Amino acid sequence: LSLEWRVSEGGNSGIFYLAQETEGEPIWKSAPEMQILDNAKHPDAKLGKEGNRQAGSLYDLIPAKPQNAKPAGEWNQISILVYKGTVVHTMNGEHVVEYHLWTDDWKEMVLNSKFKDYDAFLNTAEEGYIGLQDHGDDVWFRNIKIREL
Repeated sequence: LSLEWRVSEGGNSGIFYLAQETEGEPIWKSAPEMQILDNAKHPDAKLGKEGNRQAGSLYDLIPAKPQNAKPAGEWNQISILVYKGTVVHTMNGEHVVEYHLWTDDWKEMVLNSKFKDYDAFLNTAEEGYIGLQDHGDDVWFRNIKIREL
C-alpha cells in the first residue's frame, strides 16, 4: 500500500491493515495500525512509550524511527509493505518501522500491550482489509495505490 496523507491541526487518524470483519467488533481488535497524527498538537504524541503513538508508528507498540512526519497540513508519503509476515512502514522516503508477524517477538510484544486480550490481533490474519480510520478529525488521503505481492 502506498499513499499520501495529511492531517488537520491537532488531528488523529490511522491506517489499519490485515483487518478482519467481525460483527460487533471494532477493526482495531484485529488489525495493526500505522498511526497518523499531528505530533505537535495532539496529546497522544506524548503518551505511550518512546513515541510509539506518533505518526508512522505501529500504534502503541513500535515507535517510528526516525520520526520524520511533516507538520499538520503538509502531505506525507507512506508505504506499508506486508510480505510473508514481514511488515515495513516507510514514511517520507525512510523506513521507520519493521517487524515480523507471528514470531515469538511479536507474541511477546502483543502480550505485554493493551492488545493482549484480543486473539485476532495476537494471531493477525495473513490476509485482510485495509481501513482508513475516522477518528473525528479532518484527514486527507490521495494517490492511493495497492499492489499485491
